Amino acid sequence: MDRRQVLGAGVAAGVMMGGVPAWAQAQDAGPAWVKLPTEPYRGKQDDVVFVDAMTGWYGNGAGKLFKTTDGGQTWVKQMDKPGTFVRALGFVDAGLGFLGNIGPDYFPGVTDATPLYRTRDGGTSWEAVTIDGPPMTGICAIDVHKASFINAGVLDHRVTIRAGGRVGGPAQLATSRDGGETWTSEDLSALTAMILDVHFVDERIGFICGASDTEVTQSRAVILRTGDGGRSWSRVHEGTRPFELTWKMSFPSETTGYVTIQSYNPDPTVSQRVFAKTTDGGLTWREMPLIDSAPVRQFGIGFVDESRGWIGAVPNGFETRDGGTTWTPAAMGLAVNKMRIVPNGAGHAVFGIGTELHRLDLPG
Repeated sequence: MDRRQVLGAGVAAGVMMGGVPAWAQAQDAGPAWVKLPTEPYRGKQDDVVFVDAMTGWYGNGAGKLFKTTDGGQTWVKQMDKPGTFVRALGFVDAGLGFLGNIGPDYFPGVTDATPLYRTRDGGTSWEAVTIDGPPMTGICAIDVHKASFINAGVLDHRVTIRAGGRVGGPAQLATSRDGGETWTSEDLSALTAMILDVHFVDERIGFICGASDTEVTQSRAVILRTGDGGRSWSRVHEGTRPFELTWKMSFPSETTGYVTIQSYNPDPTVSQRVFAKTTDGGLTWREMPLIDSAPVRQFGIGFVDESRGWIGAVPNGFETRDGGTTWTPAAMGLAVNKMRIVPNGAGHAVFGIGTELHRLDLPG
């Protein structure tokens, strides 16, 4: 099995959980994850995005993009482009959005060499984005950051968008500081061999999930941090074990963040699965145990606050309500790769996409 097959492989075995925490024993049924109707797909779907609790989009590796205006109850296909692999999505508002394609020479059947597309009409039509700088190979993550500022006595927003990739390398990051009109790319391969996720908590401080080597057998989990808006980056965490890389991140506050760590070690005795957590704004990270089970592989992660969150995985997802100290199984679907948490009246709607798409409505 080569590194592409290793990084794309899933696991379907079962997991037994022990040590159920008190909160899980005592809680009532409460809100449950609800499966939303979507078009069947052969494997893991990588991204879903919502601009509010009703309006959203999801895409898949078959080059299809779907839109909902009723919170996921019904979907309309907006794009059907075989050869394109919809890996990442980011929307500024209901009209302006961006679509990241993983690019050729990684997954079979992907022939589209355009890494980034833009829509100005809510996904009805798409155009290729011109990126100055080193050519981008593919995209795995898109981050849209809005910063409030006073513009001639009126509250306005500065919109910065970043698109990074890709799994297996090369590690390239494209940035637009004018709301997606113009873009410039840079090569970050001196610091990370891959870019798997990008997230900024404010205009200055941001993070990248990465890996130390393009060969997964040699790779260790890497997290990068910037404190100057992405003009310079440094490694703030590097794991000690081979066969590992970071995958996705969630920052419920500016100080507290979580990152999933994937293990591809074929040795079944290397079974402890961990994630990384920071409580000082990403300056330092500590690895914490998720479960001791070789079949488990982590993907997406989402926290609604500093205590309550979920990790998407195979063969099942996990939930914590104590900041990651304890975890229990979550019926959120298989291989959830991306989670989106959206205000929903007095509470939140949580969306998780993997082989299927699920929604959890949390009261305020």
